[in-house]
Amino acid sequence: METKDQKRPETAETPIYGSDKMLTPAPEQYLPQMPTTGEIAYRMVKDETYAQTQPMLNFATFVTTYMDDYATNLMNEAININYIDETEYPRIAKMSGRCINILANLWHTPEKNQWKTGALAGGSSEACMLGGVAAWLRWRDKRKAAGKPYDKPNFVISTGFQVVWEKFAQLWQIEMRTVPLTREKTTLDPEAALKMCDENTICIVPILGVTWTGLNDDVEALDKALEAYNKKTGYDVPIHVDAASGGFIAPFLQPDLKWDFRLKWVLSISTSGHKFGLVYPGLGWVIWKDRQYLPSTMSFSVNYLGAEIAQVGLNFSRPAAQVLGQYYQFIRLGFKGYKDIQYNSMEVTRYAHSEIGKMKQFKNYSPDVVNPLFIWSLDDDYNKKAKWTLFDLQDKLQRSGWMVPAYTLPDNLTDIVVMRIVCRQGTSRDTIDMLLADIRSCVEELEKLEYPTETRISYEKGEKIKHRIFNHGGCRKEKK
Repeated sequence: METKDQKRPETAETPIYGSDKMLTPAPEQYLPQMPTTGEIAYRMVKDETYAQTQPMLNFATFVTTYMDDYATNLMNEAININYIDETEYPRIAKMSGRCINILANLWHTPEKNQWKTGALAGGSSEACMLGGVAAWLRWRDKRKAAGKPYDKPNFVISTGFQVVWEKFAQLWQIEMRTVPLTREKTTLDPEAALKMCDENTICIVPILGVTWTGLNDDVEALDKALEAYNKKTGYDVPIHVDAASGGFIAPFLQPDLKWDFRLKWVLSISTSGHKFGLVYPGLGWVIWKDRQYLPSTMSFSVNYLGAEIAQVGLNFSRPAAQVLGQYYQFIRLGFKGYKDIQYNSMEVTRYAHSEIGKMKQFKNYSPDVVNPLFIWSLDDDYNKKAKWTLFDLQDKLQRSGWMVPAYTLPDNLTDIVVMRIVCRQGTSRDTIDMLLADIRSCVEELEKLEYPTETRISYEKGEKIKHRIFNHGGCRKEKK
């Protein structure tokens, strides 16, 4: 414990870097014995951030790293507002309801109620949880009513799942049945998914914007196959769409793509407001097709905040600033503004995809770009003689400030090492040109290596590469 008193008392006139505080290590275990000035505390915390990747150079994250000054100011001004206090801040609740209405209609809801059925979440992970819990409770209630066992629920998803579904399965003790992705089947195979279903299946979860690859599962094909399956078996297995990324892309760039409530068996959709919804973290949304699909047991009421308040969510207190940010973006951008931004993100992504594909060392995972992200691996022939891996390229790029993640694909494809670029609002053609120039320069250096790197040796031995996966919003676990 720190017990030594300061030798020189700090005052408003004390120079920041002339203070005793700057001669002591930052606290890690215990509170400092003495206070310090706000300016010095600010500087100490700020200085800690300089040694990390700057957000605008982070091509690993899906999370919004740029909002305009009006949005930023609006959110900063609401930093002290607790969303859940609806009595004190009723207009925040009203704006949240409007955001839910806008999203529901964007996704072609058939619901006729003035206020559509949905919920605010701390991110797409909580939104997925809420969609999954609703499907589980609906299934359980039907099994109870029919006098059938309800102790062995399961859901079906591809191995391209985001970690939240692993958490959902573990926390609620629901079996997760995974359909393997393969080199031939790079997205969820509807027929393979149906083979895993039975009377205990609470839902199938296709993904619009798979974190690992950037691709979309074919929700329309799944819905068609599910219609025949449910008719044949007498089951009513529904679909929850995990649209964390694609939910804010497809409506603007692929309006004719049927993946949403236009499909019969899609009963709920979750998305991330803080990804391509263009709001700073953390914000998620979940929308149900109709009020009947949100079990009443998921709504909890309290009266100790000045009035009777009903809430659907895993968390209780939560910031209101993100709601203001989302509503601001809806007003500021409108449909055309969102379309223009997402179009630019896609065009920049396609350009980067094309340029990477021209490099003899690399091979794009997919010939198509359907969301503003893509992955690539070392070319098969080049990989046989290379003395380095993409993990080495990640490290070299990071020294220049870029964060471009390297990772292994999920089960069945763990021998494939890939890199990923996510292009968000704020990623310009010029930024990509600078990144590509540094990639080419780093590759040129790596090709001069006389001996293989440690990661290359591990790869050749078939060992799991001990390397951190920068997975922001995405891939699962740290590989060891």
